[in-house]
Amino acid sequence: MTAYFDTSFLVSLYTLDANSASALTAIQSAAGPFPLTSFCELELTNAVFHREITAAHARQVLGGVSSDLASGFFGSTPTPAIVYDEAVRLSRRHTASIGNRTLDILHVAAALVLGLPAFYTFDRRQAQLAKGEGLATPIRIR
Repeated sequence: MTAYFDTSFLVSLYTLDANSASALTAIQSAAGPFPLTSFCELELTNAVFHREITAAHARQVLGGVSSDLASGFFGSTPTPAIVYDEAVRLSRRHTASIGNRTLDILHVAAALVLGLPAFYTFDRRQAQLAKGEGLATPIRIR
């Protein structure tokens, strides 16, 4: 596994929004399989149902994610408990200067704990945090 996709990236990959074209382009040059942590799957499910789409469309999107898990595009990855310790470290080190939110910090912490070199996000502050911890951030954020 070579890259971590945060929820903003996954939502753009599976639903149509301003970043969908960038997500599709980026995925073509990334090498998988990609981890899908239990934490990320939870946040993605919640995010999809909070979008301004019908419940049927939300179920269709989540069906696509399930299909990609079954095909091996994603590897189902439990969220290790140590991610929370790493998130506390990141928060103490960066939150005062960057202003990251807890869920964003947890995603970066997961990427670090899983030993992934690249982090895909459309969130500027989250990308700044990931870069500050030595992760590559291949997405150009508008």
